[in-house]
Amino acid sequence: MTAQASTSVASTTLRFRDEFGDFVRFVLRPSFTPRLPPREAESGWVQDWFPGVPLLGLLKWAVFLWAINLVLFGPIAVWVATSSGATHKLDVYNMPWLQALIWAPIVEEMVFRYGMRRPAYAWWLTPIATAAMLLGPKWPGMLIMAAVLMMCWVPYLSGAKWVRRPTPWRWRLYYRRAFPLVFHLASILFAAVHLYNFKLHNTAWWLLPLLVLPQWLTGLVLGWQRCRRGIGASMLLHCMFNAGPLLVVWILLQVASGALN
Repeated sequence: MTAQASTSVASTTLRFRDEFGDFVRFVLRPSFTPRLPPREAESGWVQDWFPGVPLLGLLKWAVFLWAINLVLFGPIAVWVATSSGATHKLDVYNMPWLQALIWAPIVEEMVFRYGMRRPAYAWWLTPIATAAMLLGPKWPGMLIMAAVLMMCWVPYLSGAKWVRRPTPWRWRLYYRRAFPLVFHLASILFAAVHLYNFKLHNTAWWLLPLLVLPQWLTGLVLGWQRCRRGIGASMLLHCMFNAGPLLVVWILLQVASGALN
């Protein structure tokens, strides 16, 4: 790459505050276009799966989410759980690393966010991916998820012409109008699914949304990443976000174990 080209690419890389401003505008008025720079791939499909976003840029968003959840939403969720008797199902002595870092980022992004920019896929992909999510990271679920990914990848890799056929303009207009509802509903459903992580006992129904405030905010950011960057970016950020709390718990357990010994 020439010096001029390098300067051009660098100049199109947004600062975090610029991205944050775009995120706020997106949440207020969701729109599935346009993409954010840098945009180097000619193929929209390649851009979707391999967005070329610097890892440091995604890490900044992970840190932002960890900070907000640690300072604001996390304490609210803990207060609700403590006062209502709800308990988390996570076994700190058997950390679900593979499930949190690989399975959840892939399957949950395919269920809740892949169809945002590819609504023609959503009608068949979302139900199948949801079945895989409900089955969990066991062989039936993993095989179904592998089949879903193959159905997304193979037509493009094989050069099938039908996958490049544009959606009729009338349906695109309908979807554009409905997109704000689709985006916010997906974020709410994403948060609601995480109630499964709790043993709710007798928790009042009106307190349930407060238990998953961290997941709701995370869903908003992941949805924005999916639309502005691509599904690859949202999967990677999802993985980073999940890694933080697990790593902290693991470190604390190692420190506690060392102190006891």
